[in-house]
Amino acid sequence: MAILVIDDEQDIRFLIEKFLNKAGFTDLYFASSPEKAFEILGIDEYEGNSQVESSKIELILLDIMMPGTDGIEVCERINNYPEISNIPIIMVTALTDPETLERAFNAGAMDYITKPIRRVELIARASSAIKLYRERQTRIKREIELEDALHRLEETNKKLEKIATIDELTKLPNRRLLDETLKNEWKRAKRNRSFLSVIMLDIDYFKNYNDTYGHLKGDECLQMISSKLKDLMFRPGDFVARYGGEEFIVILPETNLEDALIVAERLRKGVVELQIPHVDSKISDYVTVSLGVTTIKFGDKLKDILDEKDAREEELINKFVETADEALYEAKEKGRNKVESKYFTLRA
Repeated sequence: MAILVIDDEQDIRFLIEKFLNKAGFTDLYFASSPEKAFEILGIDEYEGNSQVESSKIELILLDIMMPGTDGIEVCERINNYPEISNIPIIMVTALTDPETLERAFNAGAMDYITKPIRRVELIARASSAIKLYRERQTRIKREIELEDALHRLEETNKKLEKIATIDELTKLPNRRLLDETLKNEWKRAKRNRSFLSVIMLDIDYFKNYNDTYGHLKGDECLQMISSKLKDLMFRPGDFVARYGGEEFIVILPETNLEDALIVAERLRKGVVELQIPHVDSKISDYVTVSLGVTTIKFGDKLKDILDEKDAREEELINKFVETADEALYEAKEKGRNKVESKYFTLRA
């Protein structure tokens, strides 16, 4: 790492070089003018068009009194570039009046050395400045590494969280995400006093399918149906998840019973249209599904009842799902490959 000396007087540059070399500082750059210094630092000629590249310079020794652009102006300009503004600048000056020194420090200088230059003072201040610079650079590097590590950890956690809420086979949300989503939609519907509908869906005679075609084909059947159900979710807020085994649940926010039945019928037909052969089905040559639908309307009276029973919210949500399951059972009892509904009721 190097030191840049900026001074228009050759004798001063020679003396500084001599003192620094004897102290072991041999990697030195010299500039006899501000323009030469800017070239070494990689500062473009015009402000705002910096072409600054990473520099190995650890310290700048800068003369205050120079013809044209003085050292304080040079210091200000250097500090306008974030890429090099952290390089410590020590002013070399014969002017020690408070006003000049205040201007220098305000411009970004960290220290000053008086002329005539004394070797011991030069080496002590230069060594101290470089030590502080290196410590600061090490700290910055560690902070960047820490931020990068934290970012990678956040990304990993997001991936793990996604994995933890997605069913591996069907790639649909799993029971964990289902429970969370249903709870949130329940609260939102209660807050907005709106409708909330749920569809429980079950593949007809799926055990027979597995027995006939094997579990690998059974997995493929689940994947095909899952993909179809997902494709048939037309609104961004509609949500389909695997409930377990061959059962699925659809959550339909702000949807009344009539519209929920339309969605359920669309899902039933969509599965039939897949035409997945099922020779051991008792109702069709193809795989079919039965569906149960339930709806709740959070009106003023019902909302007041629920507000008094917040502690039972999880129990009420479970009963809501159970009502859809009861409707599903009715669909199976009536011959399967059907949609049945049951309105969710709650007594005070």
